[in-house]
Amino acid sequence: MGTGLILGIESSCDETAASVVRDGQCVLSNIVASQVELHGNYGGVVPELASREHLRNILPVVRQAMQEANVTYADLDAIAVTEGPGLAGALLVGITFAKSLAFGLDKPLIGVNHLEGHIHAVVMQGEGNREKEELPLLALVVSGGHTHLYLASHDEQSWHYRNVGRTVDDAAGEAYDKVAKLLGLGYPGGPWMDALAAHGNPRAVTFNFGQITPRPGAVTPNKKAIAERTGPVFDFSFSGIKTAVLRYVETHAMKPSIGIRHAALAASPDLRPAGAASLCDQQTLDLIASFQYAVVGNLMRQSFAAAEAFGVRSILVSGGVAANRELRQRFTAEAEKRGLTVAFPSLALSTDNAAMIAAAAWPRFLSGQISDDSLVATPQLKLG
Repeated sequence: MGTGLILGIESSCDETAASVVRDGQCVLSNIVASQVELHGNYGGVVPELASREHLRNILPVVRQAMQEANVTYADLDAIAVTEGPGLAGALLVGITFAKSLAFGLDKPLIGVNHLEGHIHAVVMQGEGNREKEELPLLALVVSGGHTHLYLASHDEQSWHYRNVGRTVDDAAGEAYDKVAKLLGLGYPGGPWMDALAAHGNPRAVTFNFGQITPRPGAVTPNKKAIAERTGPVFDFSFSGIKTAVLRYVETHAMKPSIGIRHAALAASPDLRPAGAASLCDQQTLDLIASFQYAVVGNLMRQSFAAAEAFGVRSILVSGGVAANRELRQRFTAEAEKRGLTVAFPSLALSTDNAAMIAAAAWPRFLSGQISDDSLVATPQLKLG
């Protein structure tokens, strides 16, 4: 019998991460090298710069993870790495390093879907230990790059996923980033918007989400995947609300104040979201609160409608947007009202990390689902 130790490596976007996890649940170390300050200068992730930073960070991050876990490479049972989805160059850095390490140590290599990792960020905290009558679970993965709904179930050997909803355009986290940038706030936008929303009136501006009915012949990035699904689907769209905010800004002559706020934040790089309310007038705070209220409301409507349609009793919410204060409060309250359970990852495991990758790899390791030398970066990798 092995040690139960898996070294996870994550490099799908702008976080270089490594973690050692025992038996898919016990996190011995979880190291993340963030590139937020670098990409904040550009208002979003620059793929070429992200790849360069991964090259610089991956070796020291892995070494630190091993040291903090107080284990040796010989102790490991396997090496796990994110194979997709994500940025091609960023993924390639992690995969190349993991393949080389696994080869040199003669250890099994396990490729993991990043989206499955986010689900296991909650599962590893005990939410996967459900009685069979409580399965399947409904998993909402909501981040800067993804907004997906999955039915997740498991048998004696492995987990299985069925996609029942996805964004047809912008992800929720992407909408947060773009609206925050439009309003002269920092990057990433989620923490700024969430902190400032507490100071505004969430019903001051009405934003509506219409039913998603793609036009016949319309070309969308997910058209083929959407067409392949069977049964009811609960898709999302966040490009419309982003446009609505832009129109509100233009029609209410808010651009001068946005310019002043942007300059003030540029002159105070150490200012955190919680201290930025003084830079916003009440109209801006109300707009931010209304935006967040509408986005969280849409995520709730689709998720709970899917739970009802599929008879699900437990909901998992994961991904970077799962750290949002209002989202956690409103999902928890609605689940309690409906007699459902809802679970979130810890804040440290909400954003991209390698502990979730190692955790997702554990059932694969137990069932012998090992990757071979053909493992490559798959930027558009699907789950379910």
